[in-house]
Amino acid sequence: MICAISFDDVQPISEQAAELFYGRLFELDPELKPMFKGDMTEQGRKLMTMINTAVNNISNVEKIIPALQDLGKRHVDYGVQDKHYATVAGALLWTLEQGLGKDVFTEELKDAWTLTYTTLAGVMIEAANTKTA
Repeated sequence: MICAISFDDVQPISEQAAELFYGRLFELDPELKPMFKGDMTEQGRKLMTMINTAVNNISNVEKIIPALQDLGKRHVDYGVQDKHYATVAGALLWTLEQGLGKDVFTEELKDAWTLTYTTLAGVMIEAANTKTA
C-alpha cells in the first residue's frame, strides 16, 4: 500500500517526525498537552510504532481491529473526545508533508493517508463510544 511505502521514508527520521507531530498537535489544540504526562520521546516511539503497525496491516485491517478497539477505549480514560481525532489527523497530515516534502506528499498520497487514518480512527471512535454508552 502507498501509505506503507511513504512511511518507510519517515522511519529514518521517526524521532524528529514525532517531535514535529506533537509540536503541531499542541499548536492546533493546546488543551491536549495536559493529556500527555509521560516522557514525550517514549510517547513518540509508541506513536511511530503504532503508525508503522497500522499502515503495514491496513490491507488486513481485521488483524488489528482488536488492538485499535482497545486503544480507543483506553483513550477515553485519558480524556480523548471524538473531536480530537480530527485534530490528530491534521497534525499527522502536516507532519507527513513536512517530513516527506511537497514533491513526495502529493494529493494522491494525502488522500491515501486520509483514508487510512479515518478508517483506523473510525474503529477507535466506535469502540470509545461503546465504552461510554
